[in-house]
Amino acid sequence: MAGLASKTYGHALFTLAKEQNRTKELMEEALVVSEVLKEAPELLKFYNHPKVSLEEKKELTERCFAHRVSDSMTGFLMLIVENGRQNELEESLRQFVAEVKEDAGIGLVEIRSALPLSEQQKRQLEARLLATTRYRSLETDYRVDTELIGGLVIRIKDRVLDASIRTQLSEMTKELQQIQI
Repeated sequence: MAGLASKTYGHALFTLAKEQNRTKELMEEALVVSEVLKEAPELLKFYNHPKVSLEEKKELTERCFAHRVSDSMTGFLMLIVENGRQNELEESLRQFVAEVKEDAGIGLVEIRSALPLSEQQKRQLEARLLATTRYRSLETDYRVDTELIGGLVIRIKDRVLDASIRTQLSEMTKELQQIQI
């Protein structure tokens, strides 16, 4: 879950992208930067090392990203570094990408099920979600969670639909504990 600073920085980048009418371009750059951070975890270690000066961090940012991404993205990265928020960088980029997709009508959905779903079940579930939401398309992340026992848990943004057997059993247990004999 994104922290307040990550949401703020991600939203600021989204606002800039909208103002410049460059959401798609900056989203692609954000995905490239995120990939670089995944492939080079030592970069974040360098940013977070207490003995590395701010000037050295800014210089490294300039060397790594200038001429590879736009001035807008480089400026965003420099702002994060200057404010000492490099720990928030990956989450800020995720937040930005999520806002771009939300603005484009693409829903990000996480679906957990006790057993793997068939392709037909996935298609039916996605069709139902598209019919009941305002999204034009969905990016779904299916995960198997054996602790659910049965059923599904669907998360879209901050909304959760929990139709799992585990939750139903938990609620039933609470109700039975409240009964006085």
